[in-house]
Amino acid sequence: MAETPMTEAARDWWTTRWFAAIAVLAAFIPLLWPDVAPLTDLPGHIGRYRILAEAGIGPLAQHYAVRWAVIGNLGVDLMVLALHPILDVEPATRLVVMAIPPLTVAAMLWVGYEAHGRIPVAAGFALPLAFAYPFQLGFVNFCLSAAMALAGLALWIRLARTRPTWVRLAVLVPYAGLTWLCHTFGWAMLGLFVIGAEWSQRMERGEPWHVAAIRAGAMALPMAWPVAIVIAGGGDRLAGATGDWFNWSTKAVWIASMLHERWKAYDIAGVTLIACLSWAAIRSPRLAVVGVLRLPALFGLIAFLVLPLTLQGGAGVDMRVLPFATALWLLAIRTRPGHDGLARRIAALGTAFFVMRLATTTIAFAVLSQGQADAAKAMVALPRGAAVLVLVNEPSFQTWAGPRLSHIAGLAIARKRVFDNEQWVLPGQQLIHPLHPSAMPFDRDPTQIVLPPEDHRVTIDFDTAIAQFDRCTFSRVWTIDFPVGRARAADLIPIWSDGRSAVYSVASRRPGCLSSAPLRR
Repeated sequence: MAETPMTEAARDWWTTRWFAAIAVLAAFIPLLWPDVAPLTDLPGHIGRYRILAEAGIGPLAQHYAVRWAVIGNLGVDLMVLALHPILDVEPATRLVVMAIPPLTVAAMLWVGYEAHGRIPVAAGFALPLAFAYPFQLGFVNFCLSAAMALAGLALWIRLARTRPTWVRLAVLVPYAGLTWLCHTFGWAMLGLFVIGAEWSQRMERGEPWHVAAIRAGAMALPMAWPVAIVIAGGGDRLAGATGDWFNWSTKAVWIASMLHERWKAYDIAGVTLIACLSWAAIRSPRLAVVGVLRLPALFGLIAFLVLPLTLQGGAGVDMRVLPFATALWLLAIRTRPGHDGLARRIAALGTAFFVMRLATTTIAFAVLSQGQADAAKAMVALPRGAAVLVLVNEPSFQTWAGPRLSHIAGLAIARKRVFDNEQWVLPGQQLIHPLHPSAMPFDRDPTQIVLPPEDHRVTIDFDTAIAQFDRCTFSRVWTIDFPVGRARAADLIPIWSDGRSAVYSVASRRPGCLSSAPLRR
């Protein structure tokens, strides 16, 4: 007697609930050890959370204004603020950020289940993309919104199968608004993926492709209502820089960097393995790709190719969509009937790949967090409420295993309530605004970053910064990964060093300067 689908699924261990539960719980492991997740931008975000949590209070009120508004970049911010009455900023951030990879893994598994009726055979290859390069860079609001986009796609597919059209819209229209509030790019991905899935489903029902395309777009159109908030917010919501279109060399780097973590050959080998499986799904007669995820994945790839590097001030816009489009493609893979042995081998290899990536991510995070903790020791020399010029020796773009210190000074804002020059000030994307015009241009990111002279992204020259910064605004200079004495100025007095970084006191004080009065430690 032929096996029923239920009996067949019962013997396939990767389709079981316990497999899904273990995969989701395992995604917590890499972030259990570090007090602060060693993600490049996260310390800067933690500084911002402190400013928002203490708006109008204490030393920070002298340094930053908070202009409250509804913007599409508030996901983790709002969750940390909601937790702040019971948890301080850093443990609240740790709790929220730790949950993002498991939520992403759960969303991936849900998408695969809704597309196949079971967890797909290649799911293990997709799950490490929960820790892909956007997460490593600390784009936590975006990554949270990306998990919501994947979950929204799963919900759309499920409701399309089980409920009338009006139910889908009643649920997904407000859900789209929440995703936008989390991050604009995640909301855009949700719309893109939903259009692809709807288009595919309509063509499978026999609608002509052009009719299906129009109707799919019309179905998703109500989810675009947050655009009205952007328009109502005025021109500053669209004022950020946009550019660097069709930079193919950079896009090639983004592809190779999809699993960028710490060990270049190892990380690229993982991407190569994913690419080989993806190509096999196209070429092999034993594999197929389920239609409802094929178009969303292809739309995501097209978006990666078409989008610029910078959009309205947001960096790495094209790169952000790539891991999630790739995950959808991997989740779309299935084996054709009669190839059960191949399915078991793919599932076993995918699970091994996921376990191996989790293990190395855990090790990498432990090493990186120790390096960040060592750099943060300099804060002992920073008076509470001081204004601090920060200069970070940032490795070249070609350096794979960087120490991730470009925003470490954000922890000084959180712990010492200082003013520094590493916070983002982007029109329509941030709520905080520096209050020291005399400090310009050293009042915002990226003036803390000192790159090698040969790097095309050069932002500021170290010696120029030391010569030109306003001595009336800043009372301390903190150089990170530069030896003591590198800041050559007669009025800078070294007061702390660990051999790799140094803190200097600014000796030339003038009457009326911000920090001329004694500051509490």
